[in-house]
Amino acid sequence: MIRRPPRSTPKPSSAASDVYKRQKISNIGDCGITCDFGDEVNKNTNKEVIKLFNFIQDSVNRRKIKGILNYTPSYNKLIINFELGQIKSNEIIEFIKSSDYSKINLPENTKIVEIPICYDEEFALDIKRLEEKTKLNFKEIVAKHLETNFFVYMIGFVPGQPFLGDLNENLYHDRLDTPRIRINKGSVGIVEKFCTIYTFESPGGWNIIGRTPFELFNINKTNTSILSPGDTVKFKSISKKEFTLFKNE
Repeated sequence: MIRRPPRSTPKPSSAASDVYKRQKISNIGDCGITCDFGDEVNKNTNKEVIKLFNFIQDSVNRRKIKGILNYTPSYNKLIINFELGQIKSNEIIEFIKSSDYSKINLPENTKIVEIPICYDEEFALDIKRLEEKTKLNFKEIVAKHLETNFFVYMIGFVPGQPFLGDLNENLYHDRLDTPRIRINKGSVGIVEKFCTIYTFESPGGWNIIGRTPFELFNINKTNTSILSPGDTVKFKSISKKEFTLFKNE
């Protein structure tokens, strides 16, 4: 289920202003630049990355800047790729520096997405390991996971795969010592303060606590990815029977 939160026009906080001042822009090869907001991974930093992402996207759509091919946000950086024949890196850097986008209130298109998850032992591959590490029982681990409103920091690694935070600190745990060769599509994993959903079958070293039947990425749809940076994810527990009968729209 997808819901849109009430619209608001947030003013930049002092924390956001500090992040803006710390931003460093540098070249990556001939056709790319990175906008680096520091080493910290938190919502304030990531929201500034998303704000710059939205600003670049809006500028490209309004044709205020030409030659931009891609702009990819991560936890604390934005990478911009461009067509060298149409624009130079110094022009993009000057464009960004001359626009105090931290004070620009662009329309917010963030949404709240409820994602079903089945914690059945068939899917919760690492629950025993987590019980031992956290000193919490199965029900307590599930309850702490379900009570969290997860912030979507970034989409990447494989198409549509979300990286969510911040996990309840009582569930923090390191990666597996030996990554699995194959993680099933839809598996939900946690590592340190983060949670992820495997949108494709792939190798992985995250602690798997459940699986969702919800399809987050579909190449045949206009909007290929359900989630975007800045969205909120709320998990909803379902039974194994409900998992089996679940149908994506």
